[in-house]
Amino acid sequence: MTDSVAAASAPPTSKPVRVSDRFVAYVHRVCASTQTRAALRRGLGLPVERCNYMHRYLVPWLRDHDDQHHGDVRRAYYAVASLIAARPRSARDTRPDDSASVSWYERSNLGASLGQAVAKSVMKANSAESALHLMARQSSDAIHPGLPALIRQLQSGGITIDWAVLLEDLAWWNRSRDRIATRWLESYFRTAAGATDPAPSDSVEENDR
Repeated sequence: MTDSVAAASAPPTSKPVRVSDRFVAYVHRVCASTQTRAALRRGLGLPVERCNYMHRYLVPWLRDHDDQHHGDVRRAYYAVASLIAARPRSARDTRPDDSASVSWYERSNLGASLGQAVAKSVMKANSAESALHLMARQSSDAIHPGLPALIRQLQSGGITIDWAVLLEDLAWWNRSRDRIATRWLESYFRTAAGATDPAPSDSVEENDR
């Protein structure tokens, strides 16, 4: 009986906030300043070595929270910070969703966002699939320069981006590309279901062989 009362009165345990979510919240806060937003936006698509105006905002944060010496990790942070800063005006007031109660693998990755874009006619299915298959064959160095245009297209169409998931996927891309690319593709086809039917000519050609 005593144990039951104690258990009932105990506060519920909450999941620890991921470092990536804390970073996204931090970038949203500093982007309230027009000057800071402009400085972070100057790093769009660029390697860290060419992001001189971003260092004052990101170096101290990385020093205290993550591995600033791993090149892929560092570039992922810089890329996501610049993408958040470059959001179109229509998406600028959107705050990060509270995803603490959602399983990490249930949160939207880039594949799911592209699937939403196809389902809402923001992108054509062949364009979205081509982008995914191309990225699945590339290193992160090849992916980064093309992200700003792709993300802007999605956000201009009202598609939300889970920045924390994108951050971690980019940070791990060169070490786990096949796993992450597979997750993106699976999420894409689940989300865009009904808008990505194979062309009839594909099945006809297969049957004629």
